[in-house]
This record gives sequence, structure tokens and C-alpha cells, in this order.
Amino acid sequence: MIASDDKYVEVAVPLNVRQTYTYRLPATLAPDTEPGCRVLVPVRNTIVTGFVVAIHDVPGEGLEPSSIRDVEQLVDEAPILTGEILQLTQWVADYYHSAWGECLKAALPAGLAMTSEVVLTITEAGRLALATSTGRRADSAPMRALSRLAAADGDVHVRDLLEGATPSRCSAVARDLDRKGLARIVRRAGEARVQPKRRNVVRLTGQAVDDESARTTDAQDRILAELIRRGGSVPLSTLLDATGASPSVVRTLERRGRVEVIVEEVRRDPLANVTIPEAYDLALTLDQTVAVTEICTAVEDGGYKAFLLHGVTGSGKTEVYIRAMRAAFSRGKSALMLVPEINLTPVFSRQLAAHFGDAVAILHSNLSDGERLDEWRRIRRGDARIVIGTRSAVFAPLVDLGVVVVDEEHETSYKQDVSPRYSGRDTAVVRARSAGAVCILGSATPSLETYHNAHVGKYGFIRLPARVGERPLASVEIVDMRAVFEAAGKRLTFAPVLLEAVEEAVSRGEQAMILLNRRGFSSFLMCRSCGLSIQCPNCDVTLTFHRAQAKLVCHYCNHQQGVPANCPSCAGVFIYYVGEGTEQIEAKLVETFPQMRISRLDRDAAQRRGAYDRIIAEFGAGAIDVLVGTQMIAKGHDFPNVTLVGVVSVDAGLAMPDFRASERTFQLLTQVAGRAGRGSAHGRVLIQTSHPDHPAILHASGQDYEGFYEREIQFRRAMSYPPFTTLINCLVQDEDPSKARALAQTLAASLVQAGKGRSLRVLGPAPAPIARIKNRYRWQVLVKAMSRPEARDALDLALAGLGEKHAALRALTIEVDPVNLM
Repeated sequence: MIASDDKYVEVAVPLNVRQTYTYRLPATLAPDTEPGCRVLVPVRNTIVTGFVVAIHDVPGEGLEPSSIRDVEQLVDEAPILTGEILQLTQWVADYYHSAWGECLKAALPAGLAMTSEVVLTITEAGRLALATSTGRRADSAPMRALSRLAAADGDVHVRDLLEGATPSRCSAVARDLDRKGLARIVRRAGEARVQPKRRNVVRLTGQAVDDESARTTDAQDRILAELIRRGGSVPLSTLLDATGASPSVVRTLERRGRVEVIVEEVRRDPLANVTIPEAYDLALTLDQTVAVTEICTAVEDGGYKAFLLHGVTGSGKTEVYIRAMRAAFSRGKSALMLVPEINLTPVFSRQLAAHFGDAVAILHSNLSDGERLDEWRRIRRGDARIVIGTRSAVFAPLVDLGVVVVDEEHETSYKQDVSPRYSGRDTAVVRARSAGAVCILGSATPSLETYHNAHVGKYGFIRLPARVGERPLASVEIVDMRAVFEAAGKRLTFAPVLLEAVEEAVSRGEQAMILLNRRGFSSFLMCRSCGLSIQCPNCDVTLTFHRAQAKLVCHYCNHQQGVPANCPSCAGVFIYYVGEGTEQIEAKLVETFPQMRISRLDRDAAQRRGAYDRIIAEFGAGAIDVLVGTQMIAKGHDFPNVTLVGVVSVDAGLAMPDFRASERTFQLLTQVAGRAGRGSAHGRVLIQTSHPDHPAILHASGQDYEGFYEREIQFRRAMSYPPFTTLINCLVQDEDPSKARALAQTLAASLVQAGKGRSLRVLGPAPAPIARIKNRYRWQVLVKAMSRPEARDALDLALAGLGEKHAALRALTIEVDPVNLM
């Protein structure tokens, strides 16, 4: 018989499990527990923090009430997850084949995570054992521990169990007592890992004072005068610094009722030390006016509507975003803007702060835990209604969402490469649809999937075909490096025409950008005697030479080792440095043009906090003549004085074993070409390549997106690739190569069996293009289906069958809509 006052909760735990668990909710916790609260629950032999996703009066079908375990502790007094975020994360978990608890954890800032306390409580059996112990046994460590527990008459931290004992000794005794039933180990939530920042503030009370209280010393007079001068309320530390008084002076005034000292929460503001520009209402072009009118009309009408804003580089997409967000904000709604990389948030956040002030919050992983927590809490309270951030900001707890913007929607960085493997762009579209908001997907080079959705009417289509101010697009020239080799009789890093162009641009007081999407100094080292190339011991890749560190580095596992003087295989002394990276490009330009100010921007150069902003600021101020970099320099920047962009090579990208290789090369070239000629002077772009007739390069040189799309979409249709099919990549990884291969073969066979009668194909198993990373051997099985539901059904059926066979599914990673097949 189920007690009428019993409640049962469904809990999602942040573990790699796709199910929820049912727990009994004790009557003492039931009134305060709601969906969206965190609870401590037992899972196997440990206690974890889970998320309440539903509450029921009766347990689920097939569950025996006597077998259901209790919730241990309620962590939150009020839900920290809104109903909208619960619904959104449930969709993410279902669509991307992820654990709901992991999705919920990803939706919250790390600073909300709770510390864990392990305490011990004496049982009745323990009290009885303590009462009957005699002689030497009474002085044993377990009995002394029980005596400590009985005297405390409550919980005792395990670390404090035995006076003078080490923590490991205390833990061992606690486990022994728990195993014998003499005491019970309990894990409970402590405080949040990051606490709000607080400070003491002194303020005048305004109370009437008697003659005794009215008599003051010089120091007290200074304190009171400073408080009056500053409006009656001043932080204690500021007040003491300004007056030279000691804290005791303030305490005396407090006792006399002249002032009071209160504790005030201090916001850790990411923009505290940033200069916010003035907000200007720029004059819109005709194309911008049409775009703003159509989008703002949709905002006013209410309801979901998605637009692809296809604007060439420099066409003013950002101004369209701001006008759309302002339209939502003026109607009491909130707005969300996603950018693909952390490095793009500073410029956009300053622009938004200029228009919306303190209503702007920033969310990304480069903030300190305290900053991110404070920004999240401002959003949750409704103090901030404009949010800008990277991928995870899609889960910001905004209410009354009116506009969602995804800038540079084509960027692959919107796809998370660890669990949960979700797409921030696609999740943003789903969130906008659920919230009845307008979604704007902006890009100069939209992904083929997005452009196709616009063409078939799934998204509205708005075009900005020209740059602001009637500035022309940069002229693009292809430099055939085969002809350069033939003329020079040797391989050259820079064609003479590129070096001449750099010299001419800088001599005119203009700036240049040089792109090579490969960091380091040399791609790898090779012995000229025996042909050995030095490989990573953990991965099936060569090590890259980084001259600044004087090390060989793996870009996959970060293994590092010294540079050998002799070949490790044959002891040969002729070590050849093969290929160039940005570090070498910078060094060669410095050698060629010693009078120029040349700098580099890549992941290595931007490692230190603030380095990226410093380099960008110096380049923007004209303190750098030539900026060398990877794709970090190719997007989102507006430098009016850049008139030349040189591309050293993109041939390696074209050779990648990925059906999106051409699309990514086209996007990278078009984006970097858009950095040139954004000011009054005309721009010029030089692309060095050994494949001058490749369609991606030809269309990029003409900045002809439509032409590239028409050609590429025919290839996708003929080969049954997205957007005409659904892809699911099943990656098996194991330290034992035979186990990895065996599981991949079993999975492929199960998928083939489950796919019978369905419109899908199973490709593989096959070794991944990079067959070993971090000493784990990698095999791929690719599911290609005309119907997404059929693909998911087949996958679920196959995995259920493998689970019944107790297959090692922990070695399996499922990625729906993969963007990287390496």
C-alpha cells in the first residue's frame, strides 16, 4: 500500500546514462522540491548531485515502492533551471543521443557546482558496541571513533574522526565502521564552489544623536565628512584609504549609532575595465533598411520566424542584429547573440553595452568562475536581458525571449566535441522556435545546410549584396605556385608578387594580413638519410616543431619532447624541417623586411590572458604593419587600413578526407578576403596555390557564393550527403586495437540488422583517418539515412541489442550531424 503523502521524483544525473532514475521524496522535502531543483541521490554506492525533472504521486509502471531509494538532500531552495531550459536540454539529449543529466550540467556555470562533504553518523548498533566495550578494545581506534561520534551527538566530518590521525587513517576507520553497521557514511552537499563576492559598506544612519554621541574626534569627523561628500554610503576599504582612519574609528561611530556597516554583494563585471564606445545610430543602406524592416516586423508580430541573413563581408550585418535586438528589448523582451569564438566577444560586447548598458551580460568559458556565476545570476534574476556569448550561452536562463542571433552561423566551433555533442547553432534555432522568437542566422558564407533550408522555404532569406558605403569587394588574384616553382627552379614560400605587394602596401602606410592555417614553425622533422619522420608516441600523427619552445609538439595530445640532433633510427645528422607554420612565416617576413613591424596571432601567441586583445588593439591602432595568423585573423575583424591579404596556402585543407573540405576552404578564403579594403582604399587579395583550377578556389577568387553552392549541392545530392541525408558517426575507441575493431564490427553488424526495411546505409567499420589518438585506437561506423527518425530508431535498436550482450558501450561515442570526420 503506497502512503498517500509519498511523492516520487524523476532525477537526471550527470553521468553517461541516457535514462532518468526514480527516487522517493521524503515528506520533509516534498513542499520545497520542484522540477529544476538539484538533489543529492544515491547511485550505486555513491552519492551524486542530480536534477529533478518531474514529480509524480505514484512510482512509474513496473517499479516496486519498496525497492525505491530516498532522496538524500535538497540542494536548492528554488529551481535553478527554468521549465524552458529543462525542455531544451531534454531535446538536446534526445536529438544528440546524450545523457540528459550531462546536458543539464552543461547548461549551468561551473561556479554553481557544490562541494561535497563526507560525514559519519553513529548507529544504534554502534552505541550498543560502545556501551559494551571493555579493556584494550575500548581504547582501539574504532571505539575511540565511536566515542567521538556519540559525544558529538550528530554528524562528524570523516577527516576529524580521530585526533592526530592522518586523513587516510580516518577514512579507513570510517569505512570499517560503515561496513560493520556501527556507523553510517553520509555524503552531503556543502557550499557552492564559488561564492558571491561581498564587501563591507559604511553608511550614515541619519539617526538623531545625544550630546555624548555628538562629541567626535578629528578622525571621526573625517569619516563623517567623507560619507557626506560621497552621498552617505562608501565601501569600508575606500573610506579608510580616503581618510587615513583606522577600522576602530568606524566601529566607535557604529556603536554610537552614527553609522552602520552592512555587507553588500559586489558584481564581478567582465566589462569593468573596458572602455565602452558611444552608441551611434548609423545611417542604414537601402539593403539594411529592407532587412531591418522585415526582421523587426516579425518581432512585432510575435511568434517564431527564422531568417538567413546572407551578407557579404563588410555589408553591415552587425547593425541589423543590433536593430533587431533593440526592437525586442523595447517591447520588454530579451535577446540572445551567439558568436563562434571567445575572441569575438570583446568587440561585440562593447557594441552591445553602448546600446543597452548594464542590461548586457556575457557568458563564455574564458571568464573567471566568479564572473560567469555573477553574469548567470543577473540573467536568472532578470537584471540582464541582453546576452552575448559562445556556444553554451544558448542555455542562458533568459525569459520572454524575443530575438536569437547566431553570427557566423557556418562556423564548426558551434559544434561541441565532447559530451554532450550538440550544435549551438541548431539548438539556438530550436530554442527560438520553442520560445516563439525570431532567429537570425548571419554569414557571408552560410553552411550549405542553412542555405538549402532558406532555398526550400524553411528559413526566410534576406540578402545584403554590397558593402556599406558602396565600397567594392577586394580584387582577388590566384598565384599558381607551380609556375613560381618552374620560374625559380626551386620551391618558394612566398611568390615574388606577394612580397612586392606587401612592400608596396606598407610603403603607402597601409597594413597587410598573411594567412596560413597551420601553427608552429615546421610541420614535421624528417631524416634525409633513412626517411624517418618523428611521430607522436601516443597518436598516429607527426610532431610539429615549435621554435619558440624549442620542442616538438603533438597538436592532439600535447605530448612534447626535445628536438633531436641525430635521427633516432639511423643516427643520421641530416635532419630536414618540412613544411611551414605561422611561426616560420613570421620569421621569414621579419628576415625579408627587417624595417617592418610584424607580429603573429595564432593559438600559441594568444595563450596568455589578454594577449589576443593586446595584439588586435595594436594592429587596429596601426602599431603593427603586417599581421601573420591562422584562421583567427580571418573573421569578425574590421580594420579599415588593411588593403592587402596574402594567403600562403590552403592546399592542405583541400586534401582532407572529409566531404566538407571544399566548403571549408571556400569559406576560409572568402572570409579572409573580406578583411581587405574595408576602408577608403581598394583591397587586394593574393591566394597562393598549387591547385589554381580547383572549384573552391575559383569561386572564392570571384567571391561567388551562389556559383559555389550550385556546384557543391550537386555533389552532395549525387553522393547522398547532407543536407539530403542524415549522418550519424559512431566512433569506437579503445587502448586495445583488437577490442576496438571487434566492437566496431559488432556494432556495424547490429546496425545493418536493425536497418533492414529502412532507408539507410551503414558504412564501415573502418579505421578513422587518424587511427590512434592519446593511445586509443579509433574505428568509425557511419550511418547515412534519408530519414532522421529511421536512423535514430535503427541506432536505438542496435544499441539495445549490444547492451543485452553486455558490450563495452563506454568505448562508443555517438555524434549526430558530425562536422569533423577525422
